[in-house]
Amino acid sequence: MITVTVEDPRQPEVEALLRAGDAYALSLYPPESCYMLNLDELGAPGVTVFVARDAQGRALGMAALVDRGDGTGELKRLYVDEAGRGQGIATTVMDALEAAAEAQGIRTLQLETGPKQLAAITLYERRGYRHIPNFGPYVGDEFSVCMEKPLGS
Repeated sequence: MITVTVEDPRQPEVEALLRAGDAYALSLYPPESCYMLNLDELGAPGVTVFVARDAQGRALGMAALVDRGDGTGELKRLYVDEAGRGQGIATTVMDALEAAAEAQGIRTLQLETGPKQLAAITLYERRGYRHIPNFGPYVGDEFSVCMEKPLGS
């Protein structure tokens, strides 16, 4: 059984997930195309970190929600540890994050991923995210794929 809760990112297990996510992204893309929030940014106001844990309490996945305060939000740092892959953890984390975003009044959720992350793109497309022009810091980056999804009705 997997549970997802809002947690402080400054915990050894969550920091390990962040390091693994960093290493994965940097194995695919140049550093200037890796737009990962650091620990200080993850702990900032308006940022909520969701952590997925198994029945033994091990952190196996995570994601962050950045509430921009204008009815839009951004999904950041979705990552599932190798030990948790294939168990639906990304879907479970996304369910919790999207429900929380909607409850906070976020009407549109955006994200950025990379073109080499085909499994992630497929997951987002299945969840109703559509490709959009690159926004914000991702404009002009050939290694960025931006998507968005309207929330609620």
